[in-house]
Amino acid sequence: MGKAVIATGHPLVSRAAALMIEAGGNAFDAAAAAGFAGAVAEPALTSLAGGGFLLARTVGGRQVLFDFFTDTPGRGLARESLEPHFFPVTIRFPGADQEFNVGLGSVAVPGNLKGFVHFQRRLGRLPLAAVLEPAIDYARNGIEINAHQSCFLSMLRPIMTLSQEGRDLFGDHGERCRNGHVFRNPRFAEFLEGLKKEPEGFYAGETARRLADMMGRGNGLLTLVDLESYRVMERRPLEASYRDRCIFTNPCPSFGGPLIAMAFGLLDTVRFGDAGWGSPGHLAAWAKTMMLVDDVRQAGACGPEDLDDGWLSRSACKIQRLFSRGTTHVSIADREGNVASMTTSNGEGSGHFVPGTGIMLNNMMGEDDLHPEGFFSARPGQRVSSMMSPSLVMHGDKVELVFGSGGSKRIRTAMIQVAMNVIDFGMSVKDAVESPRIHWDGQALQVEPGFPEKGLNSLGLIAPVNQWASIDVYFGGVQAVAPGKTGAGDPRRGGCCLVID
Repeated sequence: MGKAVIATGHPLVSRAAALMIEAGGNAFDAAAAAGFAGAVAEPALTSLAGGGFLLARTVGGRQVLFDFFTDTPGRGLARESLEPHFFPVTIRFPGADQEFNVGLGSVAVPGNLKGFVHFQRRLGRLPLAAVLEPAIDYARNGIEINAHQSCFLSMLRPIMTLSQEGRDLFGDHGERCRNGHVFRNPRFAEFLEGLKKEPEGFYAGETARRLADMMGRGNGLLTLVDLESYRVMERRPLEASYRDRCIFTNPCPSFGGPLIAMAFGLLDTVRFGDAGWGSPGHLAAWAKTMMLVDDVRQAGACGPEDLDDGWLSRSACKIQRLFSRGTTHVSIADREGNVASMTTSNGEGSGHFVPGTGIMLNNMMGEDDLHPEGFFSARPGQRVSSMMSPSLVMHGDKVELVFGSGGSKRIRTAMIQVAMNVIDFGMSVKDAVESPRIHWDGQALQVEPGFPEKGLNSLGLIAPVNQWASIDVYFGGVQAVAPGKTGAGDPRRGGCCLVID
């Protein structure tokens, strides 16, 4: 028996997962417990009424991607005659203001709750009641808001306190969002107690009927038919190659994984490991790769299958010439060799709650990067695409890295840089996660501090450079583990890694 390694975005979420391992559970019990606990400890980032994905690999070598992301709502509605309750809210970030769309019309069909129950039932071994217990304890007895969660909650205060339920939880002016405040959610604890007896009640019971009724009265799009029809999808992971590794990630219809595969295909044509981390060759190749992938994304391509046969070689030549937002992630490897990589999100939240439960509803219908063809353009029941990309790196028949990230459009760039740090530069997982990052935002290269001056000068020849004063949550939150060895929680998002002998 080896070591179990857990990396999540919050110490109490890591603790919930660790309790499952210590109770005789496996990585999938631990991931489910982490998912439920995260809904209490990371209320600005995830929720049972959000959506997500879990990439599983069992000790026997079976791999499956559980897709429990959100669906487009509106089954049974005459949507053309409905004016959805949908409006922008301005959130003030340290560097700039940003608008997010919220309201009942921004809510997509939730998937997290059904997903957690589904994969834990399929691959876990503990009773659901045991998996729920840490979250019930946190919600009933309270948790202390830490500095990172206080920052997230304070930024999102206009959304978190939009409704009376939100003001009851977080205070009329967000005073219960502050660092050090003991946060309790007794309605959520009561709801979780009820799940022990009726795990499907959220989708077909009294809770579902109350939610559908609220939507009907408030010009929301989510219907009882949407809830009853929702299904978790089991998909074959997308496989990409890089150097002598295989990378498994999230497949279509999501576009985060395919775009990662596209980037690795480009980078595989360039050898920059000998030049050293932060060298002009390394940074120039990475910057140009980000820009090329962003170009094809803007042109409508979602992955390698959308490109002509000559695109890779033409784009690789360009690189070789240069060579002279609320989302959280859980990575777990248990002692037996099972691994779980899970990313979940509530968007920024809709500002509204499932009646009587303390559960904030998502705003996935209001996320512009998830709807490139325009809001409300997809048919009801269609799975919403996502940037979330829970992934594994295989070296031969061994899992070398279990990783994923929050961060919206920065997810793929954060993850690829961590993988390159491990594969190309031989960094430890901790150093790979904590090293500075670069992100191309479409107009400038956003750069964390810590890169060598020579490498930074090479970036200035490619595009405008905006150098940040410190590492920042903007650049994602990669939680990563090397099975049986070690791991790292991303300090940008208050991550926590636990190793259990």
